[in-house]
Amino acid sequence: MPELPNNEGLARRLAQNRLTRRDVLWLFGAGAAAGALSGCAPSPVDGRTILVGLSEAQERAIDKEVAPHQFSRDMGAVQEGAVNHYVSGVGVRMHRLTHRPDMPYSYRVLNANHLNAYTFPGGAMGISRGLLVELEDEAELSALLGHELGHVNARHAAQRQGQGLLAQVAVIGLGVATGDSQWGGLTQIAGQIGASALLSSYSRDDEREADALGQEYLVRAGYPADGMTRLHGILVREAKEQPSLLETMFSSHPMSAERQATARQRAESRYAASLKTDPQRERFMDGTAPLRAIKPAIDACKEGETAMSRRKLPAAEEQFGRAIRLSPQDYPANLLLARCLAAQGRNAEAQRYAEAARAIYPQEAQAHKLAGSLKLAQRDPAGAFAAFDRFDRLLPGDPGIVFLKGASLEAAGERRAAAEHYARFLQAGGQGEASSHARTQLRAWGYLR
Repeated sequence: MPELPNNEGLARRLAQNRLTRRDVLWLFGAGAAAGALSGCAPSPVDGRTILVGLSEAQERAIDKEVAPHQFSRDMGAVQEGAVNHYVSGVGVRMHRLTHRPDMPYSYRVLNANHLNAYTFPGGAMGISRGLLVELEDEAELSALLGHELGHVNARHAAQRQGQGLLAQVAVIGLGVATGDSQWGGLTQIAGQIGASALLSSYSRDDEREADALGQEYLVRAGYPADGMTRLHGILVREAKEQPSLLETMFSSHPMSAERQATARQRAESRYAASLKTDPQRERFMDGTAPLRAIKPAIDACKEGETAMSRRKLPAAEEQFGRAIRLSPQDYPANLLLARCLAAQGRNAEAQRYAEAARAIYPQEAQAHKLAGSLKLAQRDPAGAFAAFDRFDRLLPGDPGIVFLKGASLEAAGERRAAAEHYARFLQAGGQGEASSHARTQLRAWGYLR
């Protein structure tokens, strides 16, 4: 295994939902850099030789192990099953026509409210509900999915890691060839905006290639090529209206009028014949109707998260409350209001909305984690442990939860059980303040010298 990352501490970042790219490389044994550095492979798209730092098996493994945690950070898939079924149907229709049709693609609409979409290297894809409700037809949706499919088929994540390993080897040898400034961490607004899911930022050349491939795929699937042009128009417009947010959210998908113009030129020349095809607006409207019905609540959540990012907590509270009034059973609105109230130190009120979120969507993990933290703060260690244990069962593999369960047991006076959890946490590589606390207590209790 590679050397453990030691800036701030892996376990602390896991507990705070702030995994960096360095952490992911450690988790997946990226210290086997010698093999990765010699990883030349033919491009699935055009056969040219590319340098990759991930095997296809590793691409699949990252999706399987890490994607569920990222999707949960974006508050999970929307509960409107018909919407996810519809989007998945469009995705399946498209990925069958790509250069890597046998990858384990999957599609879900996430409860995130800001405009974003991302995919893991093996094809696990998420689209924020905030973006989906801004689209106008199936051609625009297919352009969005096609762009993400382009990244998977060109193996951009694998290439970026390969290039990063090569660039760093002369400096640090065959170790964990990464650093936070090189790879970046998760960009978040109020802890909720999903960046490109623990992936390195794509270069503009990568983005251009993904655009070109996405446009090719959507035409193959029978949609008009100007779906890509109109998709870019939505994102460029958003960038002009809220430039600071889009600069953060699309650090991995940099937008520009140049990319929009290029898509338009391809649509009007190479793919001109496709412009006569039906963009399937009516089918899109039917398939996304349950989400579009609550668009005002989604917009209010978006405004609330923006206010939270600017530390305007009363304004954020007002927007989240408005979202709940518009859609009382909206999981993200209840969860976000609980977080906002907790940030103001109003734990008892926050607990009420966290519990409401748990009742609305018991299969999603984040509300259980927040409820546990609030219970721990209110000196209810048994309730905290039960909530953390529920999170652990829904979303196993988070060392931070092991620590929090240990803290709950310590607060309940169950020293032996707490020590077992702290030891497991340290064995998992926990560092930072949580590690210091765990080691201090284990020494004080006679478990460590």
